[in-house]
Amino acid sequence: MSYQVLARKWRPRSFREMVGQTHVLKALINALDSQRLHHAYLFTGTRGVGKTTIARIIAKCLNCETGISSIPCGQCSVCREIDEGRFVDLIEVDAASRTKVEDTRELLDNVQYAPSRGRFKVYLIDEVHMLSSHSFNALLKTLEEPPPHVKFLLATTDPQKLPVTILSRCLQFALKSMPPERVVEHLTHVLGAEGIPFESDALWLLGRAADGSMRDAMSLTDQAIAFGEGRVLAADVRAMLGTLDHGQVYGVLQALLEGDARAMLEAVRQLAEQGPDWSGVLAELLNVLHRVAIAQALPEAVDNGQGDRERVLALAQALPAEDVQFYYQMGLIGRRDLPLAPDPRGGFEMVLLRMLAFRPADVGGAPGRPLKDQGIRSATADSPSDPVAETDSAQSPAVSAAVSGESSAMAAPAFAEPIEPVSPPEPRLPAGAPDLPWEEPSQAAGALVSKSAAMLVGGMATAPVAEKTERAPESAVSDQPSPPARASLACERSTAPAADRAPERMPAPVTGEEPPPADDDYYEVDAEEVDVEAYAYLDAFPVEEPLPAKPEPEAEPAVAPATGLAAEWLELFQRLRLAGMTANIAANCTLVKAEGDHWVLHLDPAQAALFNSTQQRRLNEALNQHHGRTLKLDIELRKPEQETPAQAAARRRAERQRQAEASIQDDPLIRQLIQQFAAVIRDGTIEPLNT
Repeated sequence: MSYQVLARKWRPRSFREMVGQTHVLKALINALDSQRLHHAYLFTGTRGVGKTTIARIIAKCLNCETGISSIPCGQCSVCREIDEGRFVDLIEVDAASRTKVEDTRELLDNVQYAPSRGRFKVYLIDEVHMLSSHSFNALLKTLEEPPPHVKFLLATTDPQKLPVTILSRCLQFALKSMPPERVVEHLTHVLGAEGIPFESDALWLLGRAADGSMRDAMSLTDQAIAFGEGRVLAADVRAMLGTLDHGQVYGVLQALLEGDARAMLEAVRQLAEQGPDWSGVLAELLNVLHRVAIAQALPEAVDNGQGDRERVLALAQALPAEDVQFYYQMGLIGRRDLPLAPDPRGGFEMVLLRMLAFRPADVGGAPGRPLKDQGIRSATADSPSDPVAETDSAQSPAVSAAVSGESSAMAAPAFAEPIEPVSPPEPRLPAGAPDLPWEEPSQAAGALVSKSAAMLVGGMATAPVAEKTERAPESAVSDQPSPPARASLACERSTAPAADRAPERMPAPVTGEEPPPADDDYYEVDAEEVDVEAYAYLDAFPVEEPLPAKPEPEAEPAVAPATGLAAEWLELFQRLRLAGMTANIAANCTLVKAEGDHWVLHLDPAQAALFNSTQQRRLNEALNQHHGRTLKLDIELRKPEQETPAQAAARRRAERQRQAEASIQDDPLIRQLIQQFAAVIRDGTIEPLNT
């Protein structure tokens, strides 16, 4: 008896023997057991996942002599004939070889006849997507309303090519690809039943090489048995498939983990002995890194599809997450650039060396606390109930230095962090000052107004400033609240009801020898206008004389009006009728010399970027054509001393603009609108009529 390959010998003959596809089998079993049978079924999926096998099992279930059920007997003549492929009422059609409409019509001519032996005449059309459009059209009517004794079973690997009219007439079942775990499990059962020794790693290699197809896995197993002389060994399978030893990829990653360049290059040398595809090696490395990243995020999500789940979990524990992401990104870029390398192995080595050289630095020596103290104190976090009284016992050194007039080097700012803007602190007058029209301040806040605050809110330019060496009385220093206290006091005053507060005015700084300023000099302060942070910092430093305002630079004198040759050039420029860049060059020139046929022009150096020999030649040709003789033209880059055509045009435009604005300003109707309705003439909206 001839040898039968494993893929045919171990083809399932019932639903119980099927591997995987539970979602399809459940629907079919329930339909058969409940006699809810559709007239057309469509099975889709990749090659070798069981489409034709399921169709044949359905044909046995429908025609078994024991009756219609999901469990055919497998012993009757019908079941045996279907298994052997000689049942007359199971018509298997290869649509790839019978694509013409004539073939389909010949097939449908026999649909009306009753089955010869079974209950149903079953048409199994494989690779149905290969039919032509005319064949599909010929099949539509029969597929929609076939005779009761006819069932259609369609199978295809490319359902996207089927017309929607076909899809709408069928029950569609999408078969899934076989995962490597399922393939290895089935191969273990088959090889155990066949009595063939094998290694588990070899089965994982076959499972991955099958790429989701159980038939491919069985065929590769047949080949591996022949290659290994009756045994399925990992080394033989690896040599047969020409695949990479998965353990060598882990050797490279282990060398990267340890930062050992020698071990990494040795692992590359061992890889080179097998003559691998270096792009494939890099792809395998990226695949492992991807699984390591998944293990770090969700360990239970790592599958054992490659038989290395434990090694992946171990790497996930050893490699930092940032290293994994870095290596993966480096590998992606290196795989893209690998075809550009002079040598594929050298390109692969450079990718690994780049990973090793630019790996994330060790963060073990990073500081465990902030490098700079934030300056948050308990007094700042917990607001005291009486900030003014508290500042009497703990005086801020910054405020003392500011009031006593010490140098700025000794007066540090009172706050390490900025203060949120609040209402301005209320100034206090020294003892003996005349009564002012404002609310009586609290007893603890009676102190001298700081010079910086007076400059900030009391007329900085006009108020007299005391000498820096002048010191305040001791009583003023002791009664002066600290900046935090003044800020808190200002907050309390700003949140008080408006009816409880009288209008306040800020006085200018006074001394004991000067009379108090008049009421007109008072400045009423809005709470939103004062920056308390700047207020506090100004109080902490001595007051300095304001710098005098820098005088604005005077406008440069206008260019002298054109006279003599320059005036003649203005008139000549209008008659030359130049255009483009040549006209721009001529408009910024002035004529300085015209001795016979030798002319000299001065060009504004600002136009030097546009000037070249071509422009000079074109301008010379225009002058020759205008005068009717040949002139020798020289153009020098010098600032024109008299008005150029461009400057004259600008002057005329400015004069027309001034005249237009003056005419609007002097118009009686416009003046009436301004006086009666407070109308405003918007700048830049007036244009001369004649431009």
